[in-house]
Amino acid sequence: MSKECVWVFHSAGARFAGGTFSSVESAELWIGTHKLTGVLTSYPLDTGAYEWAVKNEYFQPKKEKHSTAEFIGGFTSANQEHYHYENGQQA
Repeated sequence: MSKECVWVFHSAGARFAGGTFSSVESAELWIGTHKLTGVLTSYPLDTGAYEWAVKNEYFQPKKEKHSTAEFIGGFTSANQEHYHYENGQQA
């Protein structure tokens, strides 16, 4: 992912993100302090993950549902840099 990104932490089972960070280091301090379990993911700034993945040829829309608001609004790509945590420690 480019340097123009934000790191978003999403706790296991949560509906919404729990925090947004400018670096992995600052996110890990927060995650460790609270002994959180979940995923920290890099998201591009000023574009959606869907457009980023299509532009970088990580995803090609092939089905009709791939153009729906529900699909695009919840899209994430395995190509986005991400880290898993359990009880505050990187898994």
